[in-house]
Order: sequence, then C-alpha cells, then structure tokens
Amino acid sequence: MSEFEQARKHMVDSQIRPSDVTDRRLIAAFLDTPRELFIPRSRRASAYADSQVVTSDNRTLMRPRDMAKLIHAADIQPDELVLDIANGRGYSTAILARMAETVVGVENDEDGLSRSTGLLADIGADNAVVVEGDPKAGVPKQGPFDVIFVNGSVDTVPTAWFDQLADGGRLVVIVRKGPVGKATVFTKSSAGIGERVVFDATATVLPGFEAETGFAF
Repeated sequence: MSEFEQARKHMVDSQIRPSDVTDRRLIAAFLDTPRELFIPRSRRASAYADSQVVTSDNRTLMRPRDMAKLIHAADIQPDELVLDIANGRGYSTAILARMAETVVGVENDEDGLSRSTGLLADIGADNAVVVEGDPKAGVPKQGPFDVIFVNGSVDTVPTAWFDQLADGGRLVVIVRKGPVGKATVFTKSSAGIGERVVFDATATVLPGFEAETGFAF
C-alpha cells in the first residue's frame, strides 16, 4: 500500500466514518478515488488532512468530512442525474460519479476547465462531463436534476438552481449565516421548496456568491 493509499484509508477511518456517514457506496468512493491527483503537486502533502485545500485562485476543496456529510445528506440514488456546481479540478465530480448515473459539472475557473476532463478520464469516470458555464446559472439545458451539489458556501442561493431541480430533487449547499456555515438540504416538491439544516460546516465562500455589502452612513 502506497503512502497516499494509507493516508486515504486513514482519512476515511478517522474523518468520514466517525461523522455518521454510513452509505457503503459513498465510503467506497472516497476509498477508491485518489484525492491527491486533483490537488496541485505543491499541496499534495495536505491532500488527506482534516482541512480545506486551495486548488486554484478561485477554488478550494472542502474538508473531506464536510464533503462526505453533504453528499450523504443528498441521498443520491444510482439512477439519478446530478449537477456539480463549481467542481474545480473534478474531485467532487469523481465522487459523485460513483453514486449517480450521470454527473454534469459546471465551471468557469480556467484551471478547473483545463484539468478536470483529463483527470476524470484518467480514473475512468466515463459517466461524468464538465461544461464551461457560470456556476450561478447552472446548466438549464441539461436539467432537470435530481441532485445539485455545491462546492463551497454561499450567502444566497440563486433561484436558477431551484428552477433546475426535478420534482423531489435535492439541492445540498453550505449557506453562510454570519461566521457559521449551515449545511442545508433544499427539497423541491409541488408545494414549493423545503429546507432542512443538517450540520454546521466551515467552507470557503465561492467567489461571486458573497452577500452585497451596503454603505453605512
């Protein structure tokens, strides 16, 4: 077993399993997906640490624990279509591809766009595709989606994301409430959008998703 493989197993055993992540498919996805490949070489020593990892000027990879719990809360089924928002180099897309039938990533970060497709091909994630686009707008032509997963926190959830959810669809995202982030599951039904907070989390706010600051007089 290589050093990275040992670190990956330790990550799952010490960070993910103890955090009430019980889905065997999800645990297997984290065990089998080489997180280090989706991180710049200069930062690979931190690939399996209990912390966020900066992957480019505009993207930060979530803590393994927070990503695992958020995906677990989405309750992804094998026949579902998933939208991966701001997927960076594609690590989250690779994990989601192990859970769903098809995954569409949307990204406008140049580093992610230039690397994600090749990295996903390298690990055999042939049911995933990354398209160029504004994460705020989603990918309306590919929806509706059963699940929308967001890589990072936001101050406000765009209406466009809700519009692209299928009936019964779930949107999972960390919504910043002051200094604390709330991992939230939004569920769409004929009655509207339901909202459920599942745990507290700290994740970098996605650029462009910060609340507008007003002037004080």
